[in-house]
Formats: sequence, C-alpha cells, structure tokens
Amino acid sequence: METTQQLGIYDARQLGPVKFGILGVQHLFAMFGATILVPAITGLDVSATLLFAGIGTLIFHFISKMKVPAFLGSSFAFIGGYMSIKQIGMDKGLPEYLSLDYACIGVCCAGLCYFLMAGLIKGFGSERVLKYFPPVVTGPMVVSIGLCLSGSAISSVTSDWLISLVAIVVVIVSNMWGRGIVRIVPILLGVIASYGLAACLGRVDFTAFNEAAWIGLPVARENTVLAVLDNPDKSLILSSIIAIMPIAFATIMEHIGDMCAISGTVGKNFLADPGLHRTLTGDGIATALASLFGAPANTTYGENTGVLNITKVYDPRVIRLAAMLAILLSFCPKFACLVGMMPAATIGGVSLILYGMISAVGIRNMVEAHIDFASMRNVIIAALILVIAIGVKYGANDSIPIGPVNISGLALAAIVGILLNAILPNRVDIDIEQYTN
Repeated sequence: METTQQLGIYDARQLGPVKFGILGVQHLFAMFGATILVPAITGLDVSATLLFAGIGTLIFHFISKMKVPAFLGSSFAFIGGYMSIKQIGMDKGLPEYLSLDYACIGVCCAGLCYFLMAGLIKGFGSERVLKYFPPVVTGPMVVSIGLCLSGSAISSVTSDWLISLVAIVVVIVSNMWGRGIVRIVPILLGVIASYGLAACLGRVDFTAFNEAAWIGLPVARENTVLAVLDNPDKSLILSSIIAIMPIAFATIMEHIGDMCAISGTVGKNFLADPGLHRTLTGDGIATALASLFGAPANTTYGENTGVLNITKVYDPRVIRLAAMLAILLSFCPKFACLVGMMPAATIGGVSLILYGMISAVGIRNMVEAHIDFASMRNVIIAALILVIAIGVKYGANDSIPIGPVNISGLALAAIVGILLNAILPNRVDIDIEQYTN
C-alpha cells in the first residue's frame, strides 16, 4: 500500500497543553455517541463499556508500537449476536444480565479469531490469506448486519414517533450542514436533543438518577463471565460461540479497511509498520478482554479517523488522552444511570440511521472494490449471504437449531459465503448459442 506523507501535525505537544487537551476531548466526543449507544441497545453496562474502550485503546497503542492514531470503541457488528443469545437465554428463564454474559463468551472467542488471522498474515503474508475474504463475501455480510438490526430500530421508533423523529432530524441536519464539532458528533447531538425533549415532556423518570452515586466501580461480578460459572449451560455456551464467532470475519475486514483509511489519512503505511498482524492482535486482545468483563466488542472507529482528517493532527498521544478520559468517566455511576434511562424512541431514532449506515458501508465497499455483478458467481455468493442472513433473522426467529446448538443467520451466512467463494470457479463460460439456436 503506497501512501504519501500528508501535511499535518505529528507531534501535538507543540500546540501547548490547552489545545492538546481540547483535541483529546474532541476525540472523546467523536467516539462517545456510538460507543455508549451499543450498551444502551443491548443492555450491557455503560460504565464497563467506557472503561474497556479506554483500556482497549491503550492496549492497542502499546501493541502497535504507539504509532497508529486509532481509537477503539463499541462494535455494532456484534449487536445481532448479543440480542440473539440474550433472547435464547431469557427464553430458558435466565435473567437478562446472565444471558448477556453467555453472549460475551461468544464475543471473546470471536476476539481470539483475530490472533489466528494475525498469525496467518505474519506467516504467509496478507495477500495469500485475505483472498479467502474478498469484498464479494464481506460486503454482503456487512449489508446483512445492518438489515438484520433494522427491525429492532423500527420497534423502538414506533414507541414514540415524536421523540424518534427529533433524533433523526437532528442527526441528519448536523451531519449534512453542521460545521466543526457539530458535524463530528451528530449522533451525540441527536441523542441529547431527543432525550432533552423527552425529559421536558415528562417522559423520563429521573428517580434512579437522583439515587445513583457520583463515584463507583464500573464493573460488577454479575456483569462478567464469572457469573456463568455458577451454573453453566453448556448448550448455550456452544450456541453463543457458533452464533457469534463467524461475525469476526466481517469485523476483521472492517479492521483492515479502517487501517487502510487511517494510513491514507495520515500518510503512513501502518499495514507495513507496525504491521497488520500487530494491529489485529491489539484489536483482538481489546475485544476478548472487554467481553470477559461484560463490555461490548471493540473496533477501530471511523469517527475518530474523520477527526484526524478534519484537524490534520495525527499524533497518537491525543488519542491516548481521549482513552484516559473515557476511563475516568467510567467511574461515575450517575452518568451510567443517565444513559440507562434513555428513552427507547431516542435509541430507535439514532439506530435507524446507524443501522442503515452499516448496510451502506457494505455497499460502498463492494462499489470501491469494483465487484462485477455481471458475473453469476458473484451474484450467487452475494444473494445467498443476504437471503440466509435476513431470512433466518425474520423467518426463523433469528436462529436455526442444529442438534443442541442454535446458529444465527449471520453466522450461517458467513460460513456459506466463505465456502462458496472458495469452491465456485472464478469464471463460468456459458455457450450463448444454445439459447439462440
């Protein structure tokens, strides 16, 4: 990958401590809206999410030799997996928190997939490994992730149309016509505007907020996988692993795309130095560690890459400052309580846009990769991925039982797509004359 050194600031300390601090806060706000939205949607703990977003980012920087200006926040790709396993667990009579703990086991195993990919890339080279995960497979998978999540967004939107519409309108206006920080944090502004209106209309009960402490530990035992050990359900553990692990194929591709984007923005080839195997390892460790303590899977955040592009400040130290601020904020239970009381309609409004953006990113990836859909091979692969993922989600209650194990539509679609890409020939010649004679 060729890059050209960009005109920008690579050592932000020359700007002075005040501007350095403001830049760190800006990166915190850039990741903030989407990061806290994942626990708000899934039911995971907000404080643990912020804590391990910060810790995961610092781990990533350490493993990548302090060179890559990337922030790791909550991944939306795994939301479907969390919701699927949570529902299966609750159908078995388990409480919500324990059902989510089982889902976290699957996410932890997905994080371990990053190590496998990093080892393969280190040993065989990136080109030989990544040919099994081309855009014709990963693109439809990303599209499917957004579409499979869309139903939950619509359900939340319909709970209060006014509150949802305010969130949607503010996000669109901020993103399209906003300037400076407004354009960087449209999701956060949409949440604040919608949440604020709901509070003014008396649709939010602040009793729990008033009772919450200002300072407290961000992780409780019941929100860690240790709670599963009290009375483990082996079939649910296996279901979680099989349903969620294949999602790692899509998130690994997302990681590679983000590294390419950051390299192009900064003007340095981070795929070569510190190396893609190092950045994958850092991302995998951050995801596995976060899931053990009840926090969402982590991923490199495009929002923060956007901040790099706007500010032209490429110093990784600024990202590390934002990570430390996130860790500090995680020790405030009152803040976590405030997020937990967010109206479902607010979450639905911003989710509607975010889920659509996920699918749009998948389409963009295929367009940028110049996928030839005149080729029947590519059509078959993409079609089966989309139909299996979406069909199982809405036609089979989001999972198909195979013996004692439930496999999600996304997992099955990923497996089918990878196998078809490996098996089907790259070109199938058709004798046109047989149709014309």
